[in-house]
Amino acid sequence: MDPEPFYRLIGTRRDVRGQFTGEPLDPGKLGRILAAAHAAPSVGMSQPWSFVIIDSPGIKKDFHDHVMAERAAYDATLTEERRQTFSNIKIEGILEATYGIVVSYDPDRGAPSVLGRHSIPDAGLYSVCLAIENLWLAATVENIGVGWVSFYREEHLAELIALPERLRPVAWLCVGPVSHFEAIPDLERLHWRSRSPLAEHVYHDRYGQEAGVSKLAVTG
Repeated sequence: MDPEPFYRLIGTRRDVRGQFTGEPLDPGKLGRILAAAHAAPSVGMSQPWSFVIIDSPGIKKDFHDHVMAERAAYDATLTEERRQTFSNIKIEGILEATYGIVVSYDPDRGAPSVLGRHSIPDAGLYSVCLAIENLWLAATVENIGVGWVSFYREEHLAELIALPERLRPVAWLCVGPVSHFEAIPDLERLHWRSRSPLAEHVYHDRYGQEAGVSKLAVTG
C-alpha cells in the first residue's frame, strides 16, 4: 500500500469556516462519512457516540446567535492587539454549511462494565474524538468541508437539540460542499498562531528529555 496519499490527506485536512457553498450534500457521501466515523476504535468497543444531523434553519439560527454571543464574550478578554487580529477570523460556518452534525458522548453505552475504562473514565470521551477525526478525514477525501465549532456552552446546545441528560455534546460540526480548501490553515494564514516544529513536542524516556536524532528522525 502506498502511504503517500494518506499523509497527503492529513496535510490537506482543514477546519473550514468561510468556504461552504450551501449546496446539497450527496446522501451517499454523507453515509460514507458517517460510516467512517462509526468505524473508529472505541474503549471496550462501546461505540459511545451519536450523530444528530441538523438542517433546520431555526435551530441553526439559534445556535449561530448563541455562538456569536460567546464570540463577543471572548473578544472582551483580549488585548487590543489580539482583538484586531481576532476581528479578521471567522469562527464558524453554521448558516452557510449544508448540515450541522452534533456528535455526542453517551457514558452509559456499554455500561456497567466498559472494558478498559475502569481506570481512565475519560476513555469513552477520547473514543468520540477518534470518531470525529475519522469523519473529518473521510470528508476531506470526499472533498467535503468540516468545521468544528467550539464557541458554545454545552448546556445550551444540549437543550437546543433535546439531548438526554446523560449525553454530553462534544462537537457541532459544520459539514457540506465547499468552494475550495485553503492551502494554509486559517489561524496560520490570518496570523493568530503559527505551527511549531514537531521536534519541540517529542521527548525520550522522560518529559523534557530531548529525543536525539539517533532515537527518532523528527523533521516536521
